[in-house]
Amino acid sequence: MMIHTCVALRPCRPPLISSSKSTLQRPPNCKFSVRNCIRDPNNSQKAGAKILFILSELVSAFSVRKFNHFDEFYLISVLVLEVKEKLEKEHYNLPVGENGRDDEDMILWYLKDRRFSVEEAIAKLTKAIKWRQEFGVADLSEDTVKSIAKTGKAYVHDFLDVNDRPVLIVVASKHLPDVHDPRDNEKLCVFLIEKALSKLPAGQEQILGIFDLRGFGTRNADLSYLTFLFDVFYYYYPKRLGEVLFVEAPFVFQPIWQLTKPLLKSYAS
Repeated sequence: MMIHTCVALRPCRPPLISSSKSTLQRPPNCKFSVRNCIRDPNNSQKAGAKILFILSELVSAFSVRKFNHFDEFYLISVLVLEVKEKLEKEHYNLPVGENGRDDEDMILWYLKDRRFSVEEAIAKLTKAIKWRQEFGVADLSEDTVKSIAKTGKAYVHDFLDVNDRPVLIVVASKHLPDVHDPRDNEKLCVFLIEKALSKLPAGQEQILGIFDLRGFGTRNADLSYLTFLFDVFYYYYPKRLGEVLFVEAPFVFQPIWQLTKPLLKSYAS
């Protein structure tokens, strides 16, 4: 995630830094899909042995520089299948379907986030799925956040940026923690992130965040909400925030920025 400060909003300004792309990408127009063809549960041990054999063969191929794009894609497929089987066995009570334990695109994203560590991906993915259930992400809509959205404190821009990324804009001077319900603020935050991600064009995976700090004062400071924001992007939407722009940060923002730096290091990890 890149962070920049700006003196003012300038339309049509050239991009500061191009967003980085993962070296492990699927072929264009290729629907990633993995299916478990094992019907007999007694064969699960054999399936595990087969996966280990395939992995060992691929590692051997890599060691002698025979690792090509097909091998890479096949290895990823095996890892996704392994995560799916572990989730089905160890967390069978989690929901299935979109953003559920069998969502292959979601599994792949968390594997990439955790550098393809199966155990770490499962731990973070399980936490995210449970949170989505408890928070009620699927129930959020324009109507449920209409009241807090009217404040104009945050919104998704109608157009993409020059790098074809959806733009999420936060007007900090309109955030009033002593006036607005913290739960409503959190719902609006998650709803807008979901809305921005729904606008991702093909081939794009991240969004741009713009924090307009013009007019920001001590009445707008809210460390509790800031912590929630970092938790959301680290645990539940990892690597989705590709770049952040701060517009005209005032002097009063400096102490908050000093407290924010450690959280940024956690997010970057």
